[in-house]
Amino acid sequence: MPTEAQSFEAACRKAPWPAQSEIQYPGSEAFINATARWNAYGSPTLLRRRLTVKVANAANIPFLATGGRHGYGTTFQKLRNGLAIDLSRLSGVIIDKDNSTVTIGGGAKIRDVLKPVSEAGYQIPSGACNATGYIGSGLGAGIGFLQGTFGLVIDSLVSAKLITARGDLIEVSEGSHSDLFWAIRGAGTNFGIITSAVIKLSQPVNDGNVFYADLIYSASQKSDYFNALQTFNDNMPSQLGLATTLFWNPTTNETGILATLIYAGTETEARRDFAPFFNLNPIVFAAKTISSIEIPTVTLMGITEASCNTTGSLQSIHTVTVRRLASETFSSVFDKFDAFVKQYPDSRASALIFETFSNNAVLSVPSDKTAYPWRDAKGYFMLQLRWTGLDNPFGDTANAFAKELRADFVATSGYPELSVYVSYAYGDETLEQKFGRDKLPRLLELKKKWDPENIFGYCNPLLT
Repeated sequence: MPTEAQSFEAACRKAPWPAQSEIQYPGSEAFINATARWNAYGSPTLLRRRLTVKVANAANIPFLATGGRHGYGTTFQKLRNGLAIDLSRLSGVIIDKDNSTVTIGGGAKIRDVLKPVSEAGYQIPSGACNATGYIGSGLGAGIGFLQGTFGLVIDSLVSAKLITARGDLIEVSEGSHSDLFWAIRGAGTNFGIITSAVIKLSQPVNDGNVFYADLIYSASQKSDYFNALQTFNDNMPSQLGLATTLFWNPTTNETGILATLIYAGTETEARRDFAPFFNLNPIVFAAKTISSIEIPTVTLMGITEASCNTTGSLQSIHTVTVRRLASETFSSVFDKFDAFVKQYPDSRASALIFETFSNNAVLSVPSDKTAYPWRDAKGYFMLQLRWTGLDNPFGDTANAFAKELRADFVATSGYPELSVYVSYAYGDETLEQKFGRDKLPRLLELKKKWDPENIFGYCNPLLT
């Protein structure tokens, strides 16, 4: 009797896929290369074709569209014996100077987008990982270092072409299917496959250049550093984006603090606004003016670029969104993390990353304009615990520790309960914690209207 996997493969081979489709099955080199990011949760079969939804539905074959294949949430593991519809060939980037817009293919990665936009004389909001799909990473909101100046990715979204659960290709915008356009800006993975999107371009700030600095502080400087970080509760400059990382420093044999400063202005302005941090005399200091398109490459001394492209280790990433920066919590978490990595040397590739971005431009957009619920957030924290070996029992220890740290931050987050940026969600959060109590009722109504069978149900689904 054939196994479930064998029956699935047989059904795939019989299905009338569109002409020129390329299907790779488990065991082939192409399949292994294409699904390397899935090593922790199991790999779906890869299909290189976009208009396959109707065929898959008719054959009762579950599927998931993939762009940069950077996602890590546990909800992906629910897709078993299914297809991954690969969008990587939809990677076009077309600049329209007459309308100051850019049309971006659903499979284009951030690295594919930023350079041509810059060369055309514009800037756009973006995340900070080159390997991430630009559209996919933007559907949750599209946070980033420059959001204080340019807002979120969804705030620049003009329109999108989308394949619905029925397999229809439609265009959504303020004037076409406006209800769906509202929903995809904050919960987009639940409503369809976006094959392309039109993004509004912005005039460059400071000629498209930013002041960039990497600073490393010792454990003895943690209180002063976190006290300085807490001052951003009251007034964080629009031009400023900051990523703070707790990491094991093998040189000093202790936990250290690595900070990356990105400032959309001149060096003089940056040194003025960031003076409290510079005045702490970091043990390592490197700074220069760079093009904004280099941000993904240099962030955290290049560690972000390396980690975004690695598939060698397993990681557990629990996250929390905060609207209050609490020095005492940062210090307490620092001490716990330091003790943990000293006790478990195999975990020393772990890192706690605290993204602190200005929300000035984000708050300028009315809350009811989009489905995104956390416009008042000041920080997006990722608790990345790493280890090797899929069957390593240390995974349970790491997950329990990450949840403990997450609870510590929730207690002083300024929100009444755990709140998470949905694109960073681990998968154990409630719907309210991912989509917001105020936005959830309308989202559920739209989900039942546009995808009642939960076809798009593997990336933080609204229907469970």
